[in-house]
Amino acid sequence: MYIAAVVISILLALASLAAGAPKAQLKGDVPDGLIQKGLSATMVRLIGLAEVAAGVGLVVGIWWQPLGIAAAAGLAVVFIGAVCFHVKWGDYRDSAARNAAMAPIIFFALAVAAAITLAASQ
Repeated sequence: MYIAAVVISILLALASLAAGAPKAQLKGDVPDGLIQKGLSATMVRLIGLAEVAAGVGLVVGIWWQPLGIAAAAGLAVVFIGAVCFHVKWGDYRDSAARNAAMAPIIFFALAVAAAITLAASQ
């Protein structure tokens, strides 16, 4: 179970860091799009910082599982918020935006899997 926990944690951490860094720096198309849809720059930056912190927590959680479990749970909450945001904007009904809107659902499942495998590997 430990090998699965490590693999899932690293993959989720890489995705979280890649998604969070541009938001934390407010650089790129994604932060601009979120701001245009009504989120404040501060909120976008906080979301990005939460994603970056969760990515770091997942990597450290490989050696100290309680931190990894907390990081995965926190990331799951962030992804639930992202799903709610996509629902609010009707992205799941729009065929052009649906593919991008599916990412938080997939990453939510990975975050839950990371928390479960880290807990089981203690």
